[in-house]
Amino acid sequence: MTNPIQQLFTPYKGLPKEIYIIFIARIMNSLGGFVNPLLVLILTQKVGLDAGIAGTYITFISVIAVPGMLLGGKLADSFNRKWLICACQGMGASIYIAAGFISPSMTMVYMIMAASFFFIMCSPAYDAILADLTNPDNRKGAYSLVYMGWNLGFAIGPAIAGMLFQDHLSLIFIIDGICTLLATALIAIFIKETKSIAEPDRILERNVEGSVFMVLFARPLLVVFALILLCIEFAYTQWSFSIPLHLGELFGDAGASYFGILASFNGILVIAFTPLLTRITQLARPIRVIACGAFCYAAAFGMLAFTTVLPLFYLSIFIMTVGEILIAINASTFMANMTPASHRGRMSSILPLLVGTGNAVSPMIMGNYISTHSIASAWILIGTISILSAALMWFLQGFANKYATANPHDTVSH
Repeated sequence: MTNPIQQLFTPYKGLPKEIYIIFIARIMNSLGGFVNPLLVLILTQKVGLDAGIAGTYITFISVIAVPGMLLGGKLADSFNRKWLICACQGMGASIYIAAGFISPSMTMVYMIMAASFFFIMCSPAYDAILADLTNPDNRKGAYSLVYMGWNLGFAIGPAIAGMLFQDHLSLIFIIDGICTLLATALIAIFIKETKSIAEPDRILERNVEGSVFMVLFARPLLVVFALILLCIEFAYTQWSFSIPLHLGELFGDAGASYFGILASFNGILVIAFTPLLTRITQLARPIRVIACGAFCYAAAFGMLAFTTVLPLFYLSIFIMTVGEILIAINASTFMANMTPASHRGRMSSILPLLVGTGNAVSPMIMGNYISTHSIASAWILIGTISILSAALMWFLQGFANKYATANPHDTVSH
C-alpha cells in the first residue's frame, strides 16, 4: 500500500531531468531574491519617495518591462531559448551587483529599472521551455514543482533581506546578483535547447501559421480567462505593496522586519501545501479551482481592513497563500495547454503582459488611493475586486464546458 506522504509527491515523479534543474535554479534565484520583496521600502525609506510616487515608479518599472517581454517572446520563438535566458539573467545580475556599490538615490532606481528589463526578457523563454518539455498529463506537476522551488528559496530570502535592510542595503543587491549568476550557470551547463522537440499531436498545441494575435482571435476563451486573471492579479499585488505600508504605519521601523518574516511565512506555507493542494485538485477543473483561489483572496485581503494586531496578518497570509497556490498551479497549465508550440514564446509574453497589467497598475492606483483615503478602505476595495473576479471566473466554466463539448479531443477545459 502506498504511503500517503509518497502519494503527495506522485505528480513530481518521472519528469524530464531538465525540469529538476530548473527547479534547483528557481530555488537559487529566489533564495537571493532580496530586492523585489523590499522594493517599496527601498523607494520610500531609503530613497525617500512618498507612497504615491513610489507606487508610480513601481508601475513604471512594469511599464518599461513591456517591450522587454515582447522582445523576449519573439526571440524565444526565433532563437536559442537557453542562451537567451543566460544572456538576460547575466546582464540583470551584473546591474544589481553594480547597484550595491552606490548610495540610495534615483540612480539606484534607474538601475533597478534596467535590471528588471533584462530579467523580464528571459521570462517567455522559461515558460516556453517548460511547455516544450511537458504534456497535459505531467504539466501541472512540472509547473507546481517549479513554483514550489521558487518558494523554497522565498521562504528564507526575504527574512534575510529584512534583517539586512536597515544597515546593509548594499548586500541586498550584491547577494541577489550573485545568486542569479549561480542559477544562470546551472541553466548554461545542464539545460539543452528544447525548441527542436517534435511537434505535439494535441490539436491546440500543433504548430500554426500567422501572428500571435491570430492565435488569440481563434481562442477567445483564453482571452477572457486572461482578462479575469488580470483583475485577480491586481488584488494579489497588494500583498507586497499595501501590507508593508500597513505594517510600517502600525509598527514603524519594525515593519520591514515583520514583512520579511511574513514573506518567509508565505514561502513556508507554499512549500507545505503545494503538494497537498496539487494532489487534491489534480482532477478538478482548473477554472473552478482558480475561482476558489480568488475567493480566498477576497477573505484574506478584506479582513485586513479590520486588522491592527500582528497575529491576524499571519492568518490573512495563510488564507491568501492557499488562494495563491490554487491559482498558480492551474493558471499556467491552462494557458500552456491552449498554446500552439510554434507560438509558445510569444504567447508567454503576450498573456503574462495582459495579466500583468493588473500587477503593473495596482501599486500606482492603490498608492494614490491610500494617499488620499486610508489603508483600511483600500483593503475593502481590494476584497471587493477579488470576490467579483472569483464570480466571473466561476461563470467562465460554463463557456469552457461548451468548448469541451465541441472539441472532445482536447481536455484543457475539463
